[in-house]
Amino acid sequence: MTKIGTLLLLSGAFCWAQVPVPAPPQEKPIMLVGGTAHLGNGQVIENAVVAFKDGKLTAVADQTSIRVNRAEYDVVDTTGKHIYPGFILPVTSLGLSEVNSVRATNDVNETGNVNPNVRSLIAYNTDSELIPTMRFNGILTAQITPGGRGVRGTSSIVQLDAWNWEDAAYRVDDGIHVDWPARMRRQFDFATFSVKRVKNENYQAQMDGLRKAFNDAVNYRKLSKKATNLKLEAMEGLFTGEKTLFIHTDDAKSIVESVSFAKESGVKSIAIVGGEQALMAKQFLVEHDIPVVLSDVHARPTEAHGDIDEAFKRPALLHEAGVRFCLSYGSRTNSRNLAFYAGTAVAYGLPYEEAVKAITLSTAQILGIDKTTGSLETGKDATLFVSSGDALDMRGQNLEHAFIQGRKIQIPGRQQALFERYRKKYGHE
Repeated sequence: MTKIGTLLLLSGAFCWAQVPVPAPPQEKPIMLVGGTAHLGNGQVIENAVVAFKDGKLTAVADQTSIRVNRAEYDVVDTTGKHIYPGFILPVTSLGLSEVNSVRATNDVNETGNVNPNVRSLIAYNTDSELIPTMRFNGILTAQITPGGRGVRGTSSIVQLDAWNWEDAAYRVDDGIHVDWPARMRRQFDFATFSVKRVKNENYQAQMDGLRKAFNDAVNYRKLSKKATNLKLEAMEGLFTGEKTLFIHTDDAKSIVESVSFAKESGVKSIAIVGGEQALMAKQFLVEHDIPVVLSDVHARPTEAHGDIDEAFKRPALLHEAGVRFCLSYGSRTNSRNLAFYAGTAVAYGLPYEEAVKAITLSTAQILGIDKTTGSLETGKDATLFVSSGDALDMRGQNLEHAFIQGRKIQIPGRQQALFERYRKKYGHE
């Protein structure tokens, strides 16, 4: 092969590996006309007009009740199609880890067990090839969250169309994540080829470390003169309400204990992440208005006596109980199917518009960004998409247009490009 041929081959491979180029700012007002608008707040508008200018929604109404000069807009006919707010993915390592088996591509966990000053945002990689797979399924915003044990670190919220983490930042340092110690832990038993629950021998030591971290933070605030301590400085936002404490735990007893502990420490805003046994603590959660970031709707029962449909029905049962919640998913790659997990919840009793809300406005409210995004309401960011079918159904979801803060983004990514390439190769036009 000639040098020129080799160069062309390499450049072609390089192009295939690229993520879509970020879109330029919105230049002309855009109007979506005739579609069914799912507002994200539980309401639906048939035959809707959704207009936006300079990245902000300027009109969301029934077409018969509003007069606008269409000559001022780029008009998009969405008749027979569906308009949704951009879906929001909370608690994810997106952009922090690319290939689990390649250590150099992973920047999720920090060493040590008390790292509130560790900021996930500065490690966020906007060139991750996983980001286009999220956007293709309607996920346009995400909460980038550190992993680890103990006090994991600080998360930030990003919009998924940017050149770098500075441009991607939507809400900086929104919350601190704590992995709450469990009295019992799961252990795989090779003798019986099953998972059993065993006592956590390190429970007391883990709790002592957590109590010390919070006691130190409380006392640090009281000092009039103090040497700067970055770990304790990072925790101050928990006591002013500027940051939310996201407590990662599943069992009901730990939910009650952890929330009580946080409140006694003076934490203003609290959310539970995981919430596998949230239904067992539903009265407590409602009384204290504690929301749940519910993970893994597609899961097996955790106990031998558990209902086979337990995880599928959990969103509907939490809704009926009046517990505030949103949906997430533990697996970074599979979380791109967030909309379809919401669809499963619909199949098991959750009202459709409540399922849409569980991945839009409810998430925005829990993350503290609901004043600017999460629903189709005038004045909010124009972060939305148009699907030719039901976006919660993998058979119907087909994004035709997507916008992040008014910018029309490229929807297909590398996977779709490869699909088209090999479809043509084998003659399936």
